[in-house]
Amino acid sequence: MTRTMKDSGIEWIGEIPIDWETIRTKNTATLFNGNSIKDDEKSQYEDSTDAIPYISTKDIDSLHNIDYCNGMYVKNDDPNFKVAHKNSTLMCIEGGSAGIKKAKLNQDVCFVNKLCCFEPKSINSDYLYYFLNNPKYEDHFKSLMSGLIGGVSISDLKNINCTLPPLFEQQKIAAFLDEKCGEIDEIISKTEQSIEEYKKLKQSVITKAVTKSIRSARPMKDSNIDWIGKIPADWEIKKFRNILKERTEKNVPIKSTERLSLSIDLGVTLYAEKTTNLDRFKDDFEQYKIAHKGDLVMNSMNMIIGAVGVSKYYGCVSPVYYTWYDETPEHTTARYCEYLLRCKTIKKVLFSLGRGIYAIERGDDRVNTCRLKISRDDLKNLKLPLPSLEEQKDIISYIDNKCIEIDALIAKKQQFLTEMANYKKSLIYEYVTGKKEVA
Repeated sequence: MTRTMKDSGIEWIGEIPIDWETIRTKNTATLFNGNSIKDDEKSQYEDSTDAIPYISTKDIDSLHNIDYCNGMYVKNDDPNFKVAHKNSTLMCIEGGSAGIKKAKLNQDVCFVNKLCCFEPKSINSDYLYYFLNNPKYEDHFKSLMSGLIGGVSISDLKNINCTLPPLFEQQKIAAFLDEKCGEIDEIISKTEQSIEEYKKLKQSVITKAVTKSIRSARPMKDSNIDWIGKIPADWEIKKFRNILKERTEKNVPIKSTERLSLSIDLGVTLYAEKTTNLDRFKDDFEQYKIAHKGDLVMNSMNMIIGAVGVSKYYGCVSPVYYTWYDETPEHTTARYCEYLLRCKTIKKVLFSLGRGIYAIERGDDRVNTCRLKISRDDLKNLKLPLPSLEEQKDIISYIDNKCIEIDALIAKKQQFLTEMANYKKSLIYEYVTGKKEVA
């Protein structure tokens, strides 16, 4: 039988069942944010004796699970920290994950000030958790964000309306969503694992091709280099300085205002296409170096984690980048070196050459950034395996084709992940707003 609906009076919620209410969040839960620990005090909070976990936003993953064993703890009854109790929901309210990252607690914790605790008082705790995961709630949350970093105040959160079915129906909805979302999360988790396996396969394909060849069984010889091992007998071992030539061309007088960027995932791209860290390129173009089409560009500070790529453009690059070129047709050797310097086995070698700070924590939800600089001289003296030009071409063609195949499979699985995530969100929305009824 079709249930009777009424207008909730709240545009983003829409119609709700006639026997449901809408109520401000402050009347269903107690809301409060946590307390931060200063970087220079963190060592004081690593003792788990008579203590409870301390949670930051980075401890909540994409499936809303919490890492309770992150190594940070707060002593029980410490007056300087608020406690979020078991069955409460923690939600990020500031920064890039605001309104998105959230998790229901299965034990008491202390938590960072970028998280807000929703402690239920007149609402089923599981139902409240699902309501906060409702995509329309997340959209409304975003509409309230303000400030340079972007966030929503506790007072604004308290005044957001939520739907309130009868208690027995809250319990039914929560139990139903537990089951269905659990099934979806398991599928998502397995798909993510599959994607990681494909990424490992891609890395294995590259590594084997650039160090062992793609041709059938052939005589091998010892390279006398630990990370390489045996190589085909007709391959050479050369220092990088004898494989590619360094380009030291400066942008003085200004030859190009086309700014180029380098990333681990995308290689060399146009800076104009970037969507993050847009303040890093200065307006004084004479500070920068020139990269030509076909040049191998390396970030001296991040090459140990794969910041290497052959440029498809002519433009200017950061002075901390190294640029190298060759005179082979279609820049074959530069492309071969790009794959070689991205392979897994060489990263340990590059790491050993790095000097400086290993990582800088940029704050909650920010990826730690590697800052081990490799000197120009150490790079020039790096010994690498080098096949003939003809075989380099064959290896590049083979890797290109294999990577296209693997990337296509990964893209399909990532699309499936998006579809499953959207399905999960729509399911939550339909049941916490009463558009659908649990049988």
